[in-house]
Amino acid sequence: MFTGIIQSLGKLTKEKNFLIIEIIDQSFDMQIGDSIAVDGICLTVKEILNNQFKVDVSEETLKKTTLGEKSSINQTVNLEPALRIADRLGGHIVSGHIDGLGKVENLEKLEKSWLLKIRWQNKSFSKYIVDKGSICVNGISLTIAKSENKGEIFTISIIPHTWDNTNLKYLSIGDSVNLEADALIKYVEKLLLFEKNKDSEYFSKEISSNWLKENGWNK
Repeated sequence: MFTGIIQSLGKLTKEKNFLIIEIIDQSFDMQIGDSIAVDGICLTVKEILNNQFKVDVSEETLKKTTLGEKSSINQTVNLEPALRIADRLGGHIVSGHIDGLGKVENLEKLEKSWLLKIRWQNKSFSKYIVDKGSICVNGISLTIAKSENKGEIFTISIIPHTWDNTNLKYLSIGDSVNLEADALIKYVEKLLLFEKNKDSEYFSKEISSNWLKENGWNK
């Protein structure tokens, strides 16, 4: 489990069936078997070599995240070691399991911040976007400033510290990013959709006022 607070940057390269990440910023403690979020993707350390570490990666992960493309051109990735019990939860709860990709629609420089506009590649995840809610972008815990098209497009305000210490500063319009929706929203959704009647189907396709009344949520 992670919190979306980036602790270092790394350079990504691919070698056969594993990835090599060279830490190019602040180093952090890690051991073989540790979980590290690499651009928001939970990966397991298999070998440590000075300022580098190796991780196994499946074909599915390379295909459904940005790691496949980034590893082929040695791009920069965000790094965060797994959360310890005593650590501060500075961002929000992040699992390291990517829901889908997003596309950078616009990037605007303001006087004291940047506005980053992203569109879900798969708009079925739009329902998890809530104004002032949390979203994980390339492993970074960020707050949604506003949304459009029922959450398909959303805008994030980036402060200078986040801009300077993550790979967001390397983004261009049209680039892909890894997205993970807030896990708490998904758990709430599942609880609301769970049928109390054990003889009926477990899930409803949609929540409506009638559905809530029928299942005892709205008296």
